[in-house]
Amino acid sequence: MKSGFRPPAVPLVTVDPYFSVWSMADRLTDDYTRHWTGQRNALTGLIRVDGEPYRFAGRVEPSAERYYTEPAAMEQTGLEVTALTTAYRFAGGGVALEVNFTTPLLPDDLEVLSRPASYIQLTVRSLDGRPHRVQLYLDVTGEWCVDRSDQRVVWQKSENRSGLDIARMSHETQDYLNRSGDDLRIDWGTLYLAVQAGESASVFAGSAGLRKQFVREGRIDDPHAHEISQPRAVRDGYPVLGQLWDCGEVGTEALSRLVVLAYDDVYAIEYFGEKLQAYWKRNGTTVPAMLEAAFAEAPDLLRRCRLFDQRLREEAARSGGEKYADLLALAHRQAIAAHKLVTGPDGEVLFMSKECYSNGCIATVDVSYPSIPLFLLYQPELVRGMMRPIFKYAASEAWPFEFAPHDVGQYPLANGQVYAENKLEGQMPVEECGNMLIMAAAVGLADRRLDWLDPYRPLLKRWADYLCEHGLDPENQLCTDDFAGHLARNANLSVKAAMGVAGYAILLELQGRHSESEHYFKTAREMAATWAELAEDGDHAKLAFGQDGTWSLKYNLIWDQIFETRIFDEEIARTETAWYAKTQNGYGVPLDSRETYTKADWLVWAAALTSEREAFIHLVEPLWKALHETMDRVPFTDWYDTKSARQLNFQHRSVVGGIFIKLLKDRGFKR
Repeated sequence: MKSGFRPPAVPLVTVDPYFSVWSMADRLTDDYTRHWTGQRNALTGLIRVDGEPYRFAGRVEPSAERYYTEPAAMEQTGLEVTALTTAYRFAGGGVALEVNFTTPLLPDDLEVLSRPASYIQLTVRSLDGRPHRVQLYLDVTGEWCVDRSDQRVVWQKSENRSGLDIARMSHETQDYLNRSGDDLRIDWGTLYLAVQAGESASVFAGSAGLRKQFVREGRIDDPHAHEISQPRAVRDGYPVLGQLWDCGEVGTEALSRLVVLAYDDVYAIEYFGEKLQAYWKRNGTTVPAMLEAAFAEAPDLLRRCRLFDQRLREEAARSGGEKYADLLALAHRQAIAAHKLVTGPDGEVLFMSKECYSNGCIATVDVSYPSIPLFLLYQPELVRGMMRPIFKYAASEAWPFEFAPHDVGQYPLANGQVYAENKLEGQMPVEECGNMLIMAAAVGLADRRLDWLDPYRPLLKRWADYLCEHGLDPENQLCTDDFAGHLARNANLSVKAAMGVAGYAILLELQGRHSESEHYFKTAREMAATWAELAEDGDHAKLAFGQDGTWSLKYNLIWDQIFETRIFDEEIARTETAWYAKTQNGYGVPLDSRETYTKADWLVWAAALTSEREAFIHLVEPLWKALHETMDRVPFTDWYDTKSARQLNFQHRSVVGGIFIKLLKDRGFKR
């Protein structure tokens, strides 16, 4: 990171909402590594140099043994976070150590993106020109496969298979998809650690005493290391899976070793009563075969990751500056890892989000909507995968309303909406109709694939007609910013309604239904013209019609620019962004005039309304500063205070994919 960015939390192993582990400290040795929820999912890295032990990752449990002390931490000399890799650099004992965490979430390769395998590459070399005897140790604890520390785990070192040594661990009770919720970790399925056999490697599975033995003696010798254990509670000694390499004499030529951490959840999602498996299993692929592929393809995948990272960095810096590039690098893995990619009952792609640290809803429409810029840029099929569950549910007899649903359940159980207990007063009618229509238009423009929408044409028309009737001057209702409460005559929500109608007109246009398309375009233009009269408040637009002296971020206007529909006067965007520049606080522009908090995704969308690069940078750099300086060490939050940089709530949410909006606008769509 050329700008010296200090992320509030650093992505390490980021695959899906259950398999996502971060470092929430300045140095990798300052704290235990943690699940995105903040619960400990410990990973420990140790190195012995000429017999002297050092620690490069995590902490070591306090010991009652008087002759055992925690090894000294290596000096962390560097940290770089790219879209797909986190690289730490260390020095100590005359050697340099680089530790790279790579999860190959390449959007153009759904097979790899779905594969629940993450790489840790360790590279060591002499710093002082002299050879040093080096041993490398890495372990992860049973915390990775349980929700609570009083749950018991079993472990096993597997036999060598196809040149791999594999150890595994799981909760003793396998009750798949046993519950839903927000602040929960998985307690079914199996955690795997695998390395290539040979290379003076020792894979082990056993008690945490193995770690202490390595520190004291430089070796592993445990009676439980090679057999299934008796079940043990995680809190009773923290069982571990690990790897020890005896690297021998290491000189100035770098020596590298590779670990794969993987998690087989067996069943990933319950979808309207049917248990679904992850996408990577759709052709009968087994865990051993998946691990073999992960190692066989590692050189090419790591090369492709480096190329993706480089291209994204260059494009982001050109578009919005180096600090904007930092934000996109931090957002990429999180945006994808807040989803699960599964194969539907008919072989269709389903990309199911979890509404992390909010209410745990699954496939939430107003969480999908802000996330789509990333996926429209790199893989439109994933946007279709977000929308299919909503269409299926809305077309069923289980959904009683004429507008679009909010969600289809609570992760990982997608059996029907749970938000607001389905009471009418708790719904988001204009919000979700507008979101679905805008998303459908955007993905249609992205790759011109429209056939998948054929079964849903009646729903799309119903939602467009709903917006024509109810969207211009919305009644008292919630919008996506539901934490702010109900609001009548919401001006920004009215913009979304107009853009939803325009989005439907675009779909009709793409289908060659020109007369119908022009009817809805005409309605959208009329809505926009009336909006300009109702919202005008001098040098800015109001928060709500009839409320003089108020204002809000009009982030929904961005689609008028991206779609090139031009139903709103271009002067509106200029006056709005000028107003935002005048009203921003030290850490960004507030969401509206009621409070000092903001939403990171909407802040970047509003900033992208400007046509001037420097004006965009001026509005977005305070977000970089907020993440850089906040006291709250959590994965990228999208809801924070613009005066203190403190997190209000929300972390590890997919909506950070929305900050790719500037790249999407710069590339544009061709109608």
